[in-house]
Amino acid sequence: MPAPEVLWYIIPREGAYPWEPDGRRQVDLGYLSHLAATVERLGFTGALLATDLYDVWPLGSALAASTSTAFKPLLAVHPGLISPTLLAKMALSFDTLFGGRLRFNVVNGSTKSLQEYGLHVGHDERYELSAEYWSIVKRLTAGEIFDHKGRFYDLKDAGASFRDLKPVQDPHVPLWFGGSSAPGIEMAAEHVDVYLTWGEPPHLLKEKLDRVRERAAAYGRTLRVGLRLHLIVRDTEDEAWAAADRLLDVTSEATYRRQLGDRVGEDGVGWQRQFRQHGGKVPARARELETHPNLWPGMSLFRPGPGTAVVGSTAQVVERLEEYQDLGVDTFILSGNPLLEEAYRVAETVLPALGVVRGWTGAGCTPRGREGIIT
Repeated sequence: MPAPEVLWYIIPREGAYPWEPDGRRQVDLGYLSHLAATVERLGFTGALLATDLYDVWPLGSALAASTSTAFKPLLAVHPGLISPTLLAKMALSFDTLFGGRLRFNVVNGSTKSLQEYGLHVGHDERYELSAEYWSIVKRLTAGEIFDHKGRFYDLKDAGASFRDLKPVQDPHVPLWFGGSSAPGIEMAAEHVDVYLTWGEPPHLLKEKLDRVRERAAAYGRTLRVGLRLHLIVRDTEDEAWAAADRLLDVTSEATYRRQLGDRVGEDGVGWQRQFRQHGGKVPARARELETHPNLWPGMSLFRPGPGTAVVGSTAQVVERLEEYQDLGVDTFILSGNPLLEEAYRVAETVLPALGVVRGWTGAGCTPRGREGIIT
């Protein structure tokens, strides 16, 4: 089985259990730069920089400046919050300055969260907007200059003002995206390069990936598949589940209420699929929520976004990841808390068992005229 591409996760609110104030360490740019350099040195090909309290653009720029071209930031971006033309200019600037490393994680958000930014679009309309938005960005980051008139955007001579910013990546800045609803899958099938999904029991994930591949084939396309997972890996299975139990124990009732209450009325299908795995109920012990051997959806009880962890010994965690590889997953975005210490643990135990070595090179959109990842 070919070695997968493996990314890590970087977010400024970091620590052993950063959803609680007393579980969050003091973080500054020096620490984050050290974390990124460590992730790169350990053999990860980059990291997802997620939407959070800090904007991803200054963070991504700072970390790109403190690493080499082996480290590729995956920046989470909501379509529609800024002009697609401006986003393309920012992307080409980033790639020109940092050697063609940018990747976009397309985040469609929720109706409620986007209203804060003045974007009032319902669930299905978000995906219509996203499809138009990213089709424009792809053309602009491929170096095109064009007029466009669509439902959401009316552009004249788009790209002309930065025509001298030549594309670095071929064919465009790559798009990574996850969506579980029918409109989301349709958008992915037509426009993205890597289809991302949250962790689910393999039989449920297979059904979804079969639909994604079927719709992509209708457009004459094939997609890479990425999986976002937390890992709680220890020397033994009992130690791993004890670590999961501790996360439940240190989480406050206020956090549980806030996390589950804030998601009432959530219209994201991915969240709804995740919620069904635990029903919003906090168990006495973590393993009560095990939905498949070593698969635990309990992280979503106290943190936003993807909330499934693989919990077990090194051998068990590797077995579960290989089970996902058998479904066609070729990319993993992994994390563990704290991010720095767990990056070492995963790199020293899990990555070698998957065949991942430092200096890994792989497929995907590459710098023009080069193959693989520049090292």
